[in-house]
Amino acid sequence: MSGGVSTDMVALIVFIIFFGVTIVAGSTVSRWRGRLSSNKAPEKAVQSGGHGAEDWGLGGRQFGAWVTWFLVGGDFYTAYTVIAVPALVYAVGAYGFFALPYTIIVYPFIFVVMPRLWDIAHKAGLGTAADIVRARFGSRPLELAIATSGLVAVMPYIALQLIGIRTVIEALGLPGDVPLVVAFVSLAAYTWFGGLHAPALTAFIKDIMIYIAVIAAVTVIPLHLGGYGHMFAAMNTTLPPPDGEHVLKPAQMAPYATLALSSALAAFLYPHTLTGILAAKSADTIRQNAVYLPIYTIVLGLIAMLGFMAHVAGVDTHSSSLVVPLLFQKIFPSWFVGFAFAAIAVGALVPAAVMAIGAANLLTHNILPSRYDTVNGARVAGLVVKLGALFCVLFLNAQFAIDLQLLGGVIILQTFPPLIMGLFKIRYSSVGMLAGWVIGTLVGLGLCWMDGLKPVHAVPLGGDAPTLISTGLIALIVNLLVVGVVTLAGQLAAGRSGNAAVTK
Repeated sequence: MSGGVSTDMVALIVFIIFFGVTIVAGSTVSRWRGRLSSNKAPEKAVQSGGHGAEDWGLGGRQFGAWVTWFLVGGDFYTAYTVIAVPALVYAVGAYGFFALPYTIIVYPFIFVVMPRLWDIAHKAGLGTAADIVRARFGSRPLELAIATSGLVAVMPYIALQLIGIRTVIEALGLPGDVPLVVAFVSLAAYTWFGGLHAPALTAFIKDIMIYIAVIAAVTVIPLHLGGYGHMFAAMNTTLPPPDGEHVLKPAQMAPYATLALSSALAAFLYPHTLTGILAAKSADTIRQNAVYLPIYTIVLGLIAMLGFMAHVAGVDTHSSSLVVPLLFQKIFPSWFVGFAFAAIAVGALVPAAVMAIGAANLLTHNILPSRYDTVNGARVAGLVVKLGALFCVLFLNAQFAIDLQLLGGVIILQTFPPLIMGLFKIRYSSVGMLAGWVIGTLVGLGLCWMDGLKPVHAVPLGGDAPTLISTGLIALIVNLLVVGVVTLAGQLAAGRSGNAAVTK
């Protein structure tokens, strides 16, 4: 891309057109959808979900397989995919590809577990993970714990989406804090007016734009660099330091594997991914999506390659988040740069909206008094969540943008025992679940703080050097141990009490 103000203006105008149209379409969806509903028979209008809090937060639970595929994929593949993964690959090489096996591992988990969760939620009218846990264990403190985890975990994840939008706006040349302000205001308006129907509609737009940008990138950029063969050969001398950082080293294998596993276990515990699941029309819809969603993983692998392409293309930056924008500016004409940047921004806007809505559902359903469980209450709650994400952007000094998502993973993983193990017939103690959550969360956050928000911790497992293990997985293991010990102790105590009563 050639320099100059006029070239920047072309990219900026194209960006504004595509990004602006998406925001307007999402923000006004409830109005024209309301007009369509008013033309239906009265009973069908009621079935469509109306405009109540459940319609705003769960789309009336009426999304079929096609819409659910785009919605779940839209909130699962985010600025994490387009900005953070290539940035990590650019900085550390093959280690950044841990996102590929994790998105493969997660789909069998969805196929087996999520239809069961949907069935429980649908029969009892439950809308959040905390609702499901309350119904299973009958514990208000445990419900609050799960709701708090979801609320806190999703804030750094939304922060990552704000960083994605800010990054492309910065690359267009807007100065100072303007990019972050634009990112926050656009997300706030889009979510406030559109509810879950906004991302459900615009996920179609987002995916089409992303696919166009990615297909162009993985076709044109390698041709510009002399082909894939030349590009891979050039990596040996291009990547710093010149010892083949693109090859996974022995010391990186344990963190690579454990990050993939912990990310897979955490992926569909988040409020936004679970919201997409609970908004589905049926359990079969979820199973169908588990079969077809791996198509997105192919795209993820191609996007991750952009980190390597940036090195070979000579992109040099101290801000890893700018890797993909700078690469596009270097290779493509300004009009396509504007389109690609809009695709990235929309790719962050759609999932950020679902994240804010999922967190708002937790606030209004499970934390605040029931009188706040209204459309306006949910809207205000969503705005509060987005403000929390903004503070994460401003005050969490993560080395890589992806670390914000992985920090959220450490927190949300601690909800795995009550939410997933609670599906089994084994009777776990609610006290044990709560104790495991408390200790697991404290251990996970403590290790993250000690390690400067890095998602792995050094564990002495023998050998010449400590082994790096996913912090979230370490905390989850501690959590499970505490759950087992406390549950067993409670059963033994109950057994002794029963024997004493029989003896008397």
